[in-house]
Amino acid sequence: MTEPFTAFDIARLPRIRFGNGRIAELPEIAAGFGHRLVLVTGARSFVATEHWGKLSAGLREAAIEWRQVKVDDEPSPALVDQAVAELRPWRPQAVAAIGGGSVLDAAKAIAGLLPVETQVLDHLEGVGRGIPYRGPALPFIAVPTTAGTGSEATKNAVLSERGSQGYKKSFRHDDLVAQIALIDPSLLESCPRRLMAAQGMDALTQLLESYVSSRANPMTEALAWSGMEAFRDGFFAALGGDANGHARIAYGSLISGICLAQTGLGSVHGLASPLGAQFPIPHGVVCGTLLAEATDINIQVMRRREPENRALAKYARVGRMLLEDASLADAAACDALIARLREWVERLEIDRLGRYGMGESDIPRVVADSRGGSMKTNPLVLDDDELAQLLRRRL
Repeated sequence: MTEPFTAFDIARLPRIRFGNGRIAELPEIAAGFGHRLVLVTGARSFVATEHWGKLSAGLREAAIEWRQVKVDDEPSPALVDQAVAELRPWRPQAVAAIGGGSVLDAAKAIAGLLPVETQVLDHLEGVGRGIPYRGPALPFIAVPTTAGTGSEATKNAVLSERGSQGYKKSFRHDDLVAQIALIDPSLLESCPRRLMAAQGMDALTQLLESYVSSRANPMTEALAWSGMEAFRDGFFAALGGDANGHARIAYGSLISGICLAQTGLGSVHGLASPLGAQFPIPHGVVCGTLLAEATDINIQVMRRREPENRALAKYARVGRMLLEDASLADAAACDALIARLREWVERLEIDRLGRYGMGESDIPRVVADSRGGSMKTNPLVLDDDELAQLLRRRL
């Protein structure tokens, strides 16, 4: 007997333009919104490539005036508020972001606040003033240069304050979704291998967590599956510089963003929020270092407490797919999945948490601060001891 086909919702998505060379379309797209453009980039990486010169020439040819905002770390509320205060008198007509997840998140927040008279902390979840954001945002064009966060497809801008009392929270609204996402795999050619490895593990984490999420639905399951297949076939090829590999992981990253926006994630991202706020750990490293052990703990706890949980069979299907061995029984496939993920963590030399200053005494505080949004859609509820065990394995 098949499982019931339940009702589900799919939230707003950007118009997606995927393929090598699509960044060349940015000037024409921007001109469709007006001739004053805010261009948000990283501090160095993109502007050092040949693409920067071509884009600058294209913007001039389209008679677009632009002002640049550079983001060189995870964006803070102060960075966003300062950029908005400086840019608002100029009356920009659109915002474009070219960079990794931090760049896209900063741009998303800037686009959201430029037309209104509020600040980040009026709207930031959990730590803000609780004032509802009503928009409208400026048109936003997202151009990712890494394959990991999927921020080009989501409605939340993740902003951070680091330190023992730090936080990593979202400014979230449907109006913040990009109007257009330009996914150009050729932009990955200049991405350093180590960054691509960590970002790729972030994308895989988002695909796997959304696939087993308690809010997964038939549409997101199909998308996440296709993203994981693309990751399997393209990830290590991309790390070796293969152009087809770049296309596959760019697709997988995009799909991971689409899925997380619809279903939520799981324990890795629940822990990533306090870890990223309290320690200088890159988000991709957090995901990469925790994924195998989080998967193991989910599976072991489900076997003990919830053997009928649907996520167990899902994990098994993923194990058979990644191992490309359809003969594996469910239990063996789950074990093989954990072993394969551990193998990749070691092969990629993903850092442990201790390298960034986290110690045993920090575990209770991280666990206490991890019960936010992502943890709520983990396929089962993990207690504090189980989460502490997960962190302890990767100190």
